[in-house]
This record gives sequence, C-alpha cells and structure tokens, in this order.
Amino acid sequence: MRASLPVPDVLARVPWRSRALVRASIALHAAAAASVLVRPSSWPWALGAVLSDHLFISAAGLLPRSQLLGANLTRLPVSAAAHSVALTIDDGPDPEVTPHVLALLERQRARATFFCIGTRVRQHAALAREIVARGHAIENHSERHLHRFSLLGPRAMADEVSRAQESIHAVTGEVAQFFRAPAGLRNPFLEGVLAQRRLALVSWTRRGYDTINRNPARILARLTHTLAARDILLLHDGHAARSAGGTAVILGVLPPLLETIAAAGLQCVTLRSACAGMQRA
Repeated sequence: MRASLPVPDVLARVPWRSRALVRASIALHAAAAASVLVRPSSWPWALGAVLSDHLFISAAGLLPRSQLLGANLTRLPVSAAAHSVALTIDDGPDPEVTPHVLALLERQRARATFFCIGTRVRQHAALAREIVARGHAIENHSERHLHRFSLLGPRAMADEVSRAQESIHAVTGEVAQFFRAPAGLRNPFLEGVLAQRRLALVSWTRRGYDTINRNPARILARLTHTLAARDILLLHDGHAARSAGGTAVILGVLPPLLETIAAAGLQCVTLRSACAGMQRA
C-alpha cells in the first residue's frame, strides 16, 4: 500500500468542469441510444451527435491552454507579486543539461519551477535534491512522460500522477503542488485525478518549442514577444533540441532570456511563491 502524502494547499479550485462535461457526454450518448431504439431511422442524427461530442472533447484535450476540461493556470494569479514571471523547465532532471541550467540561474539569482519526470527524479536523485537546495521548486510532470498520457483511463492516469508524486517526495522530501501534463495534452479524467490529490494544473503563457526548434534566437523571440508580468514561460532541460554546435538550446536561450526579463524590471519566481497567498476552497 502506498504511503499517504501530505496535502498541499496552494490554489483555489473551481468545481470540476470536466465532471460536468463527462456527465453531459454520457447523457448525450444515452439520449442517442434511446432515439435509435424508439425510431431506428434516426440513427444518422444520433451518430452525428455522438461523433460531434467525441470531436469536441478530443479538441479540448488537444489545446494545452484550454479551460474547457477544468481549471488551468496559464498566467500567474493576480495576487502574485507585481513584476513577477514564472520560468518553468520541463522533462528533467537531465545530468548533462540541468547542472548548467542551475549555474545560469544562480548567476542571475533567478528562481525556476522544474516540472520533473518521476523516473528521472529517482535516477538522478542527487541532482533533484540540488534543484531544491538551490531554492527552486520541483513539480509533477507524471512518472514516465508517456506520449499516450492523454489516452489513459482514470486508473492509469491516476497511477502516473501518484507515482510521480511519490518519487518526488521520496527523493526530495517535497510534496509537489502543481501538475503539468506531458506535452500539455489531457482528457476529461485528469481534472478529477488532480482534484483528489489537491494538485493544480499548469500550462503556460508562451513556449519556445525548444524540443524541436534548434535556433536559440527564434526561441528567445517567441518567449519574449509581448513579455509581461504574470507570464509563465516554458523551456526544457530534458528532451531539449540541440543547436548547430550540439549544445542543448536552453543553454543558449537562458542567458539572454534572463537578461531580457531583468531589463524589463521583472523577477523570476517559483509557482509556489507566486501562489503562496491563495487558498484552496
């Protein structure tokens, strides 16, 4: 039996929108079936309604910043300290890249939120503890970062989230308070899974596509375009694309990005710090 973890308390949660969506979907399926039973000739309309429902739910899950499947933090809350932005770094820790990322952050006295994969946290335990020791936060990015995460049922999805939660706690002693879905993709089951574990879903304001874009200048331009207070920026230390010189692009993007943030009078803070004043319902 898995040990019970402490319950974090950082962000007010609205009622489950996804639960209402699932109930509406079930009701539509039942109505379509009843319609066909009563009037068999209505099957084209019933089938069309069911297919439209599936397309709508699928589209909602394919939009990482969508609020249709539940509360989703795309910017820092209005209660966050003025002039704050959140730099979030996904898919690590990576023993080749993360130490350099930590050094660059240290030079600018910037704090970041690392959305880490549970298996990597256990594999690189010392590095995970170093992230926390340097004043950064580690949050939940699932246990294995499955490409089919958004296709999982509620039990399998809950297992991925819970195992990552346990991995982070076992290695660092920290309890993750935020969750980011692999690639930002999800389905209606995730909201309930996160609500039961008191985790807040986070996406981003903008990202640089640095897992596929090998040009640091283009990534920087995407991240800094209309940069403003309360933005949540996304980069990767794990699965990072390599520049023409073979270096992880985050290492070329991070120095000018941090300089641009500082020049704009903004400060990099962790999500925990930005949301510390908010309470859950």
